[in-house]
Amino acid sequence: MPRVTVHRKAHFNAAHRLCNPKWSDEKNLEVFGKCSNPNYHGHNYELIVSLTGEIDADTGYVYDLGILRELIKREVEDAFDHKNLNVEVAEFKDLIPTAENISVVIFNKLRVSIPEKLDLEITLYETPRNFVTYSGN
Repeated sequence: MPRVTVHRKAHFNAAHRLCNPKWSDEKNLEVFGKCSNPNYHGHNYELIVSLTGEIDADTGYVYDLGILRELIKREVEDAFDHKNLNVEVAEFKDLIPTAENISVVIFNKLRVSIPEKLDLEITLYETPRNFVTYSGN
């Protein structure tokens, strides 16, 4: 069967601060600029979850997008939406919540529930012009 990629878009709003706690406020400002604001700042994140695999002969699906919708809601939207990532999300207790790290955390949260036969790719837009892609490599 042909290999096809299916995509599901999602959205969440979250605040964060880019800062290395080992550094002084001056060093954080030098490296992260205004993103190191001690009072945090927010983004309207856009997420695209992509699954690639063979089309199932019985269903015609690569993966049921309704199931994927619920998985993203539970593992990402409910966990991250309207949260301060640094303060309220356990995965970022000791991890700087950059777009890069957020995409890896999302990948890991979803990967455990998605069959291994499917390739998973996360695309996360922090702004309309700044985005990252992670596929587990």
